[in-house]
Amino acid sequence: MCKTAERICASAVAHSFTPRTRGLPEIVDPRGHRPVNRGRETYSAGPAAPPPVSGGSRYRGRPTPAPVGKALQEKEEVLEAGGCTHLSEKMGVLCPTGCELKKSLLKQERNVRPSVDLLKRSVDDLYQSSNNVYGYVTHMTTEVAQRQRVSQGNDAVVSQYTDSLETQHAYVKEAVDITFPQNIRILQSVLEKVRDKIQRLEKAISEQKARCSTPCKVSCPIPVVSGKECEDIYRKGGEESQMYLIRPDTLGMPYKAFCDQSTNNGGWVLIQNRMDGSVDFGRRWDDYRRGFGNIAFDVGKGHCQTPGEYWLGNDRISHLTKMGPTELLVEMEDWKGLKVHAKYEQFTMQGDAINYILSVARYSGTAGNTFMQGANELLGENRTMTIHNGMMFSTYDRDNDKWLPGDPSKQCSREDGGGWWYNRCHSCNPNGRYYWGGAYTKNMAKHGTDDGIVWMNWKGSWYSLKSISMKIRPFFKS
Repeated sequence: MCKTAERICASAVAHSFTPRTRGLPEIVDPRGHRPVNRGRETYSAGPAAPPPVSGGSRYRGRPTPAPVGKALQEKEEVLEAGGCTHLSEKMGVLCPTGCELKKSLLKQERNVRPSVDLLKRSVDDLYQSSNNVYGYVTHMTTEVAQRQRVSQGNDAVVSQYTDSLETQHAYVKEAVDITFPQNIRILQSVLEKVRDKIQRLEKAISEQKARCSTPCKVSCPIPVVSGKECEDIYRKGGEESQMYLIRPDTLGMPYKAFCDQSTNNGGWVLIQNRMDGSVDFGRRWDDYRRGFGNIAFDVGKGHCQTPGEYWLGNDRISHLTKMGPTELLVEMEDWKGLKVHAKYEQFTMQGDAINYILSVARYSGTAGNTFMQGANELLGENRTMTIHNGMMFSTYDRDNDKWLPGDPSKQCSREDGGGWWYNRCHSCNPNGRYYWGGAYTKNMAKHGTDDGIVWMNWKGSWYSLKSISMKIRPFFKS
């Protein structure tokens, strides 16, 4: 062990401390020489040239070719072949022995090992900390990437909402700057109109209160004159147009009716009258059979000379037409005061057993022959389905029209507002809904149909007349 260490030290010392003299041959320790290659050594030029030092170093003298035919120079004898003692100057007297080197190394090992162990533990701690830091950095990198994706998504959403907000802001600004002021002006105009109507209503209420300050008459005085019908009353001297008692059948009870004794020589029994919308004509079958409404009222002259809105009753009308030939006069007025009429020299109405079938003939007048010809503005089948002649009477609770009989959703009376001789459905509708002002629209109608007081051959489907009346009297050939 000591010898090996001694040789290692001797070699290192000889290599490190070989003295060099400027211009003199260099002293080389044989142990420090290492061949350049694994073959045999070759000599350098020059006499007595020492072998190369430390990796092939050579003298600076002029090279001389190696001797030919002579034996190689013998190597210098190694002074120390082993052991633990030497004081050779060539080996270096200051070089420690192998054993001393071992002791020195062991001593240094005892001092260095704790530091090395401490350094190892520190390295381990540092390694663990490095792993923790690496894991934390990796996690943070992933988190940052995820947050970047979320941030990019948020940026897109924010941009989208910003665009939407700008659009809404523009809409709100337009509404505030333009639409709202326009609507406010329109509402102000409507408010002014409503105020005017309220003032008119307040005035009308005040007038009604003034009229009602005195007791009202609940019935009209009945004239002394009476007869089978208005023509008979006229012949007996009842020449004033007012309400009378008539008794067509001597076995039946008398009833009230308004007699028009001034139009076309008088004698007319008013069987239907519309004038102000005060009476609802959307009635059941039994109401139309018995009759309903207000026959007449007093305007302060002591007798009922102003007819009200009413329907005389299908049973009574049918009985009057069976007494003999009967003619029908229909008079109407629009909201500008224009008047027209339609006259039929033959008018009959059958009884309840066959649903009061209508029959008319021999038209004359200025309103247009809707009963027999239908609506002039229509053509072909569309026109024939508006003819009323020959139709049965219908109400919303008894469907006798030609529009899909038996189907409760296809009823002319239900859609057009009153009882009438509907076909599929009408060209005139005297018992329809009352509309103030004349013109009306589908949006105003209950079912979107022309349900007003219509006479199509005069004013079309979407104009509701101000007034209309139907009168009958015995027909006499002139």
